[in-house]
Amino acid sequence: MLDINLLRTNKELVKENIKKKFQDAKLPLVDEVVELDKKFREAKTEADNLRAQRNKVSKEIGGLMKQGLKEKAEEAKKEVQEIGQRIVDLEALEEKLSADIKKIMLVIPNIIDQSVPIGKDDSENVEIEKYGDPIVPEYEIPYHVDIMESFDGIDLDAARRVSGNGFYYLRGDIARLHSSILSYARDFMIDHGFTYYIPPFMIHGDVVTGVMSFAEMENMMYKIEGEDLYLIGTSEHSMIGKFINQILDEKDLPQKLTSYSPCFRKEVGAHGIEERGVYRIHQFEKQEMVVVCKPEDSMKFYDLLWQTSVDFFRSLDIPVRTLECCSGDLADLKVKSCDVEAWSPRQNKYFEVGSCSNLGDAQARRLGIRIKGENGNYYAHTLNNTVVAPPRMLIAFLENNLNADGTVNIPEPLRMYMGGKDKLIPKK
Repeated sequence: MLDINLLRTNKELVKENIKKKFQDAKLPLVDEVVELDKKFREAKTEADNLRAQRNKVSKEIGGLMKQGLKEKAEEAKKEVQEIGQRIVDLEALEEKLSADIKKIMLVIPNIIDQSVPIGKDDSENVEIEKYGDPIVPEYEIPYHVDIMESFDGIDLDAARRVSGNGFYYLRGDIARLHSSILSYARDFMIDHGFTYYIPPFMIHGDVVTGVMSFAEMENMMYKIEGEDLYLIGTSEHSMIGKFINQILDEKDLPQKLTSYSPCFRKEVGAHGIEERGVYRIHQFEKQEMVVVCKPEDSMKFYDLLWQTSVDFFRSLDIPVRTLECCSGDLADLKVKSCDVEAWSPRQNKYFEVGSCSNLGDAQARRLGIRIKGENGNYYAHTLNNTVVAPPRMLIAFLENNLNADGTVNIPEPLRMYMGGKDKLIPKK
């Protein structure tokens, strides 16, 4: 959510930003909110003046009574009552105008960083850099479900009977590999100076609207019927929500956190749910990283976060690339974002395995997360990034470590979590 002062003083900048995001339908909202804000300030000023006038007249009543001017005193009392009623009306108007302003402000996109490439959608995202050599072996790489089935490691049919499409049973070595990747990711982040958390997996509605846009909320979040609770789509939601309405001391910053959670997503939209596969699903597990910091430090931590993801995948010898998200592909709260994509030798292309985002002070404004500084309080900046999200990461792992004979190599960093195994042997 933007600072209302920006719209008061430079609404053309806000309009230009909306155009860069190809959301021209939102342009009228800028003038609308500026007009509502003008009315709000007029109502507030009138109410403040009337309160001062009411106090003045109220003080005069006693003096009039002492002077025996009862009739004038009664007129003054009537004036006080009329002023009081007008103040009540103005306070109601202020409340309505404030709610209307906030409703609009929540859908006006954040100001993107000047370095963000301009483009309409994800087809215009820009490759930044590749890490590792992408290899396509001479032998065929099967579909990831077929690889898992060769280890008797997945049961989609049973999951479909129990829960429907978008769910899965993992078992045996594949389930253990899934857990091993998460355990390694946890320790990797702790070794990189992040504090480990297991957060709540449900959050209140005010936290949901604080961490994401309405469009994202509608397409992602599952609501618990009859309660003000939502299942999280990523642990970023609860981790940023942890700081709601808090004033942080500068000496306690930055807050560098890493968190594990299951994630639940509707996945409403053009992509839909895969009937056979674990790339786009309703439920998965994830290791996340989150930073809360001073505004001047946020770009430094943005680079640190995406680089950490790259280092994690490269430690498992998986080739990756970073892709800068263009303006039209940025969610409304984001200032800057890039995807980390892993190499798929089966498809002979890269695919997304994580996303790093700098949200500036957008989430902090919505949630009231401030920093106590020498010259007063100011809003924090928040950032988040995926460390790893299996089972999607399993696709990249299995494809890049599959041998011609159907075995799968276990890189050295994972072996301690896999009981010392250096290779998985297929059962089929």
